[in-house]
Amino acid sequence: MAPHAHAARRAPAAKRRPAARKRRPAARSGATRIKWDRVGRIALVVVLAAVLYSYLNPAIDFVKTYTATSAAKAKHHQLLRENRKLHRAVQSADDPIAVDGKARAQGMIAPGETPGIVRGLGG
Repeated sequence: MAPHAHAARRAPAAKRRPAARKRRPAARSGATRIKWDRVGRIALVVVLAAVLYSYLNPAIDFVKTYTATSAAKAKHHQLLRENRKLHRAVQSADDPIAVDGKARAQGMIAPGETPGIVRGLGG
């Protein structure tokens, strides 16, 4: 190969053209451009609000159930106390001494007793 044949293939540095730059399209002005980061944030907030709303109703039901259960337990304990009191009253109703005391409180007298009226005491 001849020395100048090699040089013919290669252009001198001064005559070389710079590579063509790719042109980017100019940014659109103002409102016509969609801001995807803002759209994404708004969509995320909407989804989070929907998820929170879906948890709201079960949470309210849980609170209502808890308060109703507490009230029912209090009523149950009150009824248990009343049941014990009535049970004791039924048990003591069969006792002759208790029956006699209740009869005298109502003004009754035992068979064979003579009633007596005392006047002038108190009011």
